[in-house]
Amino acid sequence: MQHAERLSRLEALLVAHQPLWQAQPFRQARPAWCRDHPSLSEALLGLDETTLLHLGADPLALVAWLGDFLPGMAELNALCDVGMLPQYASREPDAHFPNHVPGRKWQQITAFASTLHAARAPLLEWCGGKGHLGRLLRWQHGCPVLTLERDPSLCEQGRQLARRSRVEQEFAALDVLTDAAAPALAGRHAVALHACGELHRHLLREAVERRLPALDLAPCCYHHLLRGDYLPMSSAAILRLRRDDVRLAVTGAATAAPRELRLRDREMAWKLAYLLFLQRQGMGYRPLRPVDKHWLGLDFAGFCQQLAEREGDALPTDMDWDELESAGWRRQAETMRLSLLRQGFARALELWLVLDMVVYLQQHGYQVRLGSFCTRDVTPRNLLISARLV
Repeated sequence: MQHAERLSRLEALLVAHQPLWQAQPFRQARPAWCRDHPSLSEALLGLDETTLLHLGADPLALVAWLGDFLPGMAELNALCDVGMLPQYASREPDAHFPNHVPGRKWQQITAFASTLHAARAPLLEWCGGKGHLGRLLRWQHGCPVLTLERDPSLCEQGRQLARRSRVEQEFAALDVLTDAAAPALAGRHAVALHACGELHRHLLREAVERRLPALDLAPCCYHHLLRGDYLPMSSAAILRLRRDDVRLAVTGAATAAPRELRLRDREMAWKLAYLLFLQRQGMGYRPLRPVDKHWLGLDFAGFCQQLAEREGDALPTDMDWDELESAGWRRQAETMRLSLLRQGFARALELWLVLDMVVYLQQHGYQVRLGSFCTRDVTPRNLLISARLV
């Protein structure tokens, strides 16, 4: 299927189901779709814990389950299947290469690198951190590599790692969103593994403007640095997304550790309990900014006191903390189940965002391949755009 056709068909399904994935059960206990789809609402609220965890961790299983209630979900699943990119044999790095790189991150780096058959020009690693990807590509392809990273300390650590690996690798400490990065791009083959939000969109615009010969990009955190609504990059897309909609594209915790999941659940339950308290005081919904993670090590009363101090709220002295916390956990259980509906559209939204970038590149003279560079258990952000100037 052509990329523009896939984008159009995916967009049509997203528009048709927009009231379902835009509603946020965290803000509204019973979104309007619960009334319009009572069987679906009842089935979600009735899920046992094992099934809830299974559907939350397996997007394909979730979409298939939702397909029993919503027409069009089977087509959605088919449209989201872009396949795996081919993997090319490459020079194996020395054993010391993965030192100082977390295991899963090293898996992502090697999987990304294996999709690169040949470098079209000197390589430029965009937002490269310590330059792990660039160092590996320099070893495998033997071409010059320049890593751009804003943090000077990360650049220095990257230089030390390159010396230990006997690899020649340049680093430049600069903010890629400024004009200072532009001269470094000229004539380069740009690579970027999980450059977030505006960082990867800026790279795409710069690549088009400066006619870079090649680009390999795995985007991430599409909402990062997004101000206001998301405006499509290509002229083929018409869907307009709010920032919260864009954030939905990166929901899911397939690679989160059990402790992280427990803390996530606790934070959600306690925040919902606090919002319930505000509601009982006659106040409407109020967005709550992320909390200091140390607060989650307190008891529930201590958490609420810290939050109230930050928010400027007064807590009554006769608060029934046990009752309020129990109510929060009940809301958390319902919210997690009803939110599965939104989560069922997360991959479709992510793919729509990526296809918008792909078609944008095609409209500016690039031949583009799109596919997964690794499995979801390595990283849920496993889509890779591989573009070559024709």
